[in-house]
Amino acid sequence: MIPFLIIVGVIVLFFVFSYNSLISKRNEADKAFASIDTMAKKRYDLIPNLVATVQQYMQHERGTLMEITEMRAKATSGNLSDEEKIALDGKLSKAMSGIMVAVENYPDLKASTNFMQLQGSLNEVEEQLSAARRFYNAAVTDFNNAIQMVPSNIVASMFNFQAKKLFEIAEQERQNVDVKSLFKS
Repeated sequence: MIPFLIIVGVIVLFFVFSYNSLISKRNEADKAFASIDTMAKKRYDLIPNLVATVQQYMQHERGTLMEITEMRAKATSGNLSDEEKIALDGKLSKAMSGIMVAVENYPDLKASTNFMQLQGSLNEVEEQLSAARRFYNAAVTDFNNAIQMVPSNIVASMFNFQAKKLFEIAEQERQNVDVKSLFKS
């Protein structure tokens, strides 16, 4: 009887430890995604200041500036799923990099102290956002490995743990930026 109780105890402990480990890994991935949201919020808070500063100089980029403003409003509405947030973040990153490249046509703007401070702040936030994305992908990979590898996959399937999606950029964003096209309007 004692060997049977020991075996049952070991099995129960295995399930408890596996379940707790999976919960911990899932929560770590969720926390990492929340840090992306935090950095994105900082970026969204900087955008109105950047747009207001740049608008004074950039008459023919108004459409892009309006698009950035609309994306920011959508991002801060709070009605987006994680996948929609990831897609919107990619679009916003592309539009913001286009604005930074287009700024090269405006020497007075580039020399503006306000613009330089905003650009520095935005660059800092972009670096923090990039680091948060890497951390998220590492946490998601760890979680996904845990739910797919033996023996924890047994517990994961019993409790219906689902794999999380990595933060990836769209294929078009992997292409080199066509700077020439940014200056045509």
